[in-house]
Amino acid sequence: MRHYKYRLVNVFVESDRATFGGNPLCVFEDARRMADAEMQSLAAQFNLSETTFILPRDGAPPQVRIFTPLFEMPFAGHPTIGTAAVVHALGLGGTSLVLSMKAGDIPVQRDESSGAWTFNANAHSARDAGIAPADVAAMLGLAESDLAATARYVDTGSEQLVIPVNSIEALARVNPRDALLKQHVRTKLGRYLAYVVARIASDRFQVRFFFPTKNGLTEDPGTGSACANLGGYLLDSGEVAPAEFTVTQGEFIQRLNVLQLRLTEERRVRVGGRVLMLGSGTVSLPE
Repeated sequence: MRHYKYRLVNVFVESDRATFGGNPLCVFEDARRMADAEMQSLAAQFNLSETTFILPRDGAPPQVRIFTPLFEMPFAGHPTIGTAAVVHALGLGGTSLVLSMKAGDIPVQRDESSGAWTFNANAHSARDAGIAPADVAAMLGLAESDLAATARYVDTGSEQLVIPVNSIEALARVNPRDALLKQHVRTKLGRYLAYVVARIASDRFQVRFFFPTKNGLTEDPGTGSACANLGGYLLDSGEVAPAEFTVTQGEFIQRLNVLQLRLTEERRVRVGGRVLMLGSGTVSLPE
């Protein structure tokens, strides 16, 4: 038998005492000799939004594979931050490290004062959504008057549709229509999803993220890649940099996530949050 250790962590927790907050993640500590199909099957077995697999390499940053229960992803935010914390705990990297992902090498740093881990997002690209405002509103179950600005696709490693709404009240009323999202939304990878954003103060956002699973649309408690894409959206909208924002997510599903978004002087995007180590175990697979 082959034995593989894993850790369960919560990412984007509000504090070290928020045991059941944040976004859960399973991280396999050393997935060498594990087949792609086994990784995919384990991700389905744990049935979390993502499961990551560390592949240590001598003299090079560890490779990291990210799987949802249905497919592999080139990049995702909360898996990046949670995996970085595990890589550090395993002694495979210091407080400034690099994770090698399919989307490229992602630098991650730990803030010693807060304990938060922060990744440097890839330079963003963006494109018009090409969806009429009335259709954008309809696919969210909202009125067109609830929209605050034009929806756009933004990509810092995982393309998503960013949709600003004009109030927390509108955000609370979002009731996405699976069929309409599937009809109108197409990312580069052919997926349909929606990242809905309400600006509630000059330095604060509240957000919701919806994506399809085998059981229909699901709301994600904390989405670091989408937060990075929000940063790209803000830069394109003329937001002055440098700037820092707090982004909260998961309130409507009773799973608070707190993300930190930073726009640097160089007009790059950084996203961070705290990680709580929750538990560990071992999976045994046949030879």
